[in-house]
Amino acid sequence: MTLRQLPNVITIARILLVAPLVWLLHEADYRSAFWLALVAGASDGIDGFLAKQFDWRTRLGGLLDPIADKLLLNACVMALWSIEALPGWLALLVVGRDLLILGGATAYHFLVKPLNASPSLLSKLTTVVQILLVLAVLTRLAWRWPPMELIQPLLMLAAVLTVASGAHYVIQWSRRARQDWPERPA
Repeated sequence: MTLRQLPNVITIARILLVAPLVWLLHEADYRSAFWLALVAGASDGIDGFLAKQFDWRTRLGGLLDPIADKLLLNACVMALWSIEALPGWLALLVVGRDLLILGGATAYHFLVKPLNASPSLLSKLTTVVQILLVLAVLTRLAWRWPPMELIQPLLMLAAVLTVASGAHYVIQWSRRARQDWPERPA
């Protein structure tokens, strides 16, 4: 392994943290789950920093990084829903949006042309707010703070941004697909 592969190794480690994190939540070991989620989140920043700072970007890393992020976030949201720490409708929105994006990206890639996507600013903001919500809920579970009254506005903001971001992707990629649609023989 070369140093150039270090960001990919960190990303794979983040993927491997998903199962223990979900297990800790189901075992009600919320403090350990919080710290593991924090480590996983920090690993995302570290692998991104290394890839950009040292130009260690690879095609594999470009594919694995968003998969690791979505897997971790969706697993946390679903686990928090399963222990009744997040409402089911929010879990449905978060997972539904990501499935919509994945389905659309796959269709575009195979039906229109190879996909070279980068997340929109709205999508990045949505992900940040969703992560903050998960960390706030984990903090509440682990240390009984902050009160739900402080988490509720963050929950609503996450919901609104999730819907807006999903709609934005549908509109943006539908336009792009119409523009880039390959010519079909008559």
